[in-house]
Amino acid sequence: MFPSYHGKAMKEDKTVLAVKVHYAVAERVKHFCRERGLKYGFFVEKAVMEQLAREEIKEDMVDLKNLRELEDKAVTLDTYVKKRRKDVRS
Repeated sequence: MFPSYHGKAMKEDKTVLAVKVHYAVAERVKHFCRERGLKYGFFVEKAVMEQLAREEIKEDMVDLKNLRELEDKAVTLDTYVKKRRKDVRS
């Protein structure tokens, strides 16, 4: 199954993403993957995708909090439609 980005399946094409990490982190990843028979690339790609999802959820929660402050200014859909129809006729 392809990883997804904003709900769209990504191509299977691979690229190199070179990053510098602390030596101890790299060794932990290698050791962890070797013990469990995982490929480094698979493990790191999955970890990055999971972290991106967590960060996006955090952003969504902030947006929700900010929108809650505007909730008392919200109008029903019927009220909005009636106002739009009235404005269009004017």
